[in-house]
Amino acid sequence: MDQRLGLFVLLAVGLLCLGLAPVSRAQDLVDDGLDDDVDVEDELDLGLAGAEEELEGDLQDEAPPAPKTPPTPKVTYKAPEPMGEHFFAESFDRGTLDGWVQSNAKKEDADEEIAKYDGKWAVEEMKDSKLPGDKGLVLKSRAKHHAISAQMLRPFIFDTKPLVIQYEVNFQSGIDCGGAYVKLLTQTPDLDLDQFVDKTPYTIMFGPDKCGEDYKLHFIFRHKNPKTGEYEEKHAKKPDADLRTYYTDKKTHLYTLVVNPDNTFEVLVDQTVVNSGSLLTDMTPAVNPPAEIEDPDDQKPDDWDERPKIQDPDAAKPEDWDEDAPAQIPDEDAVKPDGWLDDEPEYIGDPDAVKPEDWDEDMDGEWEAPQIPNPACETAPGCGPWKRPMIDNPSYKGKWKPPMIDNPNYQGVWKPRKISNPAFFEDLHPFRMTPFSAVGLELWSMTSDIFFDNFFITNDRSTAERWATDGWGLKKAAEGAAEPGLATQMLNAAEERPWLWVVYVLTVALPLVLIIVFCCTGKKKSPATPAEYKKTDAPQPDVKEEEEGEEEEEAEEAEKSREKSEGEESPAEEEEAEKDEEKDEEKDEEQDEEKDEAADEKSEDDILRRSPRNRKVRRD
Repeated sequence: MDQRLGLFVLLAVGLLCLGLAPVSRAQDLVDDGLDDDVDVEDELDLGLAGAEEELEGDLQDEAPPAPKTPPTPKVTYKAPEPMGEHFFAESFDRGTLDGWVQSNAKKEDADEEIAKYDGKWAVEEMKDSKLPGDKGLVLKSRAKHHAISAQMLRPFIFDTKPLVIQYEVNFQSGIDCGGAYVKLLTQTPDLDLDQFVDKTPYTIMFGPDKCGEDYKLHFIFRHKNPKTGEYEEKHAKKPDADLRTYYTDKKTHLYTLVVNPDNTFEVLVDQTVVNSGSLLTDMTPAVNPPAEIEDPDDQKPDDWDERPKIQDPDAAKPEDWDEDAPAQIPDEDAVKPDGWLDDEPEYIGDPDAVKPEDWDEDMDGEWEAPQIPNPACETAPGCGPWKRPMIDNPSYKGKWKPPMIDNPNYQGVWKPRKISNPAFFEDLHPFRMTPFSAVGLELWSMTSDIFFDNFFITNDRSTAERWATDGWGLKKAAEGAAEPGLATQMLNAAEERPWLWVVYVLTVALPLVLIIVFCCTGKKKSPATPAEYKKTDAPQPDVKEEEEGEEEEEAEEAEKSREKSEGEESPAEEEEAEKDEEKDEEKDEEQDEEKDEAADEKSEDDILRRSPRNRKVRRD
């Protein structure tokens, strides 16, 4: 009982801890996720710090104020500053699009009214910003083509250091169909950012994309064929992680791509790896083509036999095989049930039906009453002409077909012969991609207010992590501090899904019912057995003494009756009577001894049966 009650207490404490988890998690983010340059202010701390000297002088005169609930920690925004080697860094905190070029081109192969890249861009804070002063690039239009780009500090050249690109995205209004991916534009002599379109050459395309229920996280790079000089897109395998939350929770998420000189890559969301692999083995189509291909000029010979089984040419239909026999025949053993009404139809015209007044026989034809089940057939086994039921024909065999046998001429499934691939090459270093010199967003979206922030490109992972801590880390801390507790989240969820109230009620009521049942009810104590009294030396009722007293009274009455009758008997009869009494007494003593021995054996058996040593032996 005490263990069960303790378990329920632990459960209640666990639920309380879950309710406090969001607040403690937010405080941990504030304490651990920010460096020395970030200011995290608490109103209580500010008040105490400003009035410290006054309180020292007034403590003796005034009573201390009642404690107040600490306010939600506030995160003060400070623009991240790039440190270490980097090729591009943009936080948009200047509040302008300086350095960015909006495309004035038109998209080819598109309707004239939507072909132009006239989607609007703006630099502004998020609609529900938890960091006043934090600005970003916002896609403002829906159902339009958007294109904007910016030059990097210097081109990125793939040599001996990794490529790290990261940026933040927040789908403030959710996302129906559209992308939020970035393109690293290939360095070419004719690169014109003013004419940036979907066909502008790029080296890498990376970022989220969603349409319908298809949630994608692209990593595509364009690989140059060393033999032909042509470029081909290589797509990374699909992530195994569930990406749905990143598109629906309306939180800011950090997207990071790391491509290493050893041809490995990692895709991270919020600094957690969601996809990884090798450029040589985990891209589609493969970087290196096969060494051999099927001969396109090879053709299957006309006499090539691909049939593994054929009909036995030597088989013959048995003479007794009747292909015309029906599958079912009437049951000759069936007998018409007694009471079958052959002359009664199964359905009759409704005698209560009346022809409508507007019925025109010239137009509508002769009127007939609607058919109803025949009342006379309700108690009968059936009505109408009786027919024998049909049964399966035991002689039915169907159409005869020759049995199938192994084809002695089977040659297998024909395949074209293999020849050397004239386009074969082997690129063991696909990491050495084409250099890129600009960053661009070329997007179509059916949802507006997509928020971009803190673009960063470097060749040092620690530098990128420091930039992420100064930028995205602040947002995460602010969002965590403002996140509601468990109770608020449960209430909000119940407003969207009313059936959750049933779950909540059951979750609360069930433990209470169990506590009442276990605490307020118990088993009735069964009367103790003689063996238990012997084990515990507890006093037991004097039942045996009462029985012995009754037996003594009966013996005295019997003795008085014998003495009364002795005066009427002869001496010989008296001697015989005495002998009989002695025999009876001896028998009674023997029976009493046997009863006492049986009772002792029974009590010893009860003690042994309840002994822990005996139970252990039984288990063994």
